[in-house]
Amino acid sequence: MAQDRVEAVERALSVMEAFDTQHESLSLAELAEATTLYKSTLLRLLGSLERYDYVQRDARGRYRLGATPARLARRHAPTRQLASLVMPILERLCRDTGETAALLSCEDDQMECRLSTLPDTDLRHTLRPGYRWQWQDGDPTLALPGGTMTCQAVTGTAYWLSLSGPKGRLPVRDARRALQEAATALSQRALQDYPT
Repeated sequence: MAQDRVEAVERALSVMEAFDTQHESLSLAELAEATTLYKSTLLRLLGSLERYDYVQRDARGRYRLGATPARLARRHAPTRQLASLVMPILERLCRDTGETAALLSCEDDQMECRLSTLPDTDLRHTLRPGYRWQWQDGDPTLALPGGTMTCQAVTGTAYWLSLSGPKGRLPVRDARRALQEAATALSQRALQDYPT
């Protein structure tokens, strides 16, 4: 099978694999450490990945996953069906609260953002599908410096709904009420038919 290998493709894939971390973004140095690639090689690979929106570079020069991986993942039939069921609820949550609304799934000690809707504001928590983190002691919330996340389990499923954004902007009581209403609506729509 060695003749089937394309080294440049494998290097690019190793860069993409490096984003399977609890960190929202990675510096060039962190990517070099994770992939063992030279920074000059990484910059060329990241340039190509950025052109196709597999990665995005922020104003600080840090890299994060772009929109393309999530877009491609949504083409998988169960995920498309899940999105058609959940996205209207997430969009309403986001619109009503002004915060990032997300559907999370739980497996063992890992939480993963499956779907999300971001508010149209510069000051927000950018949580994208595919982002993963560890949860401890039954608390799925993600620690956000200067921000807050409120979560609500969807009864009878391994899914959670969340609202996240800058600390103090949305009262926790209001977030919990909005999430409870949305979770009730989802559990009534047979979300349990969609495995995590």
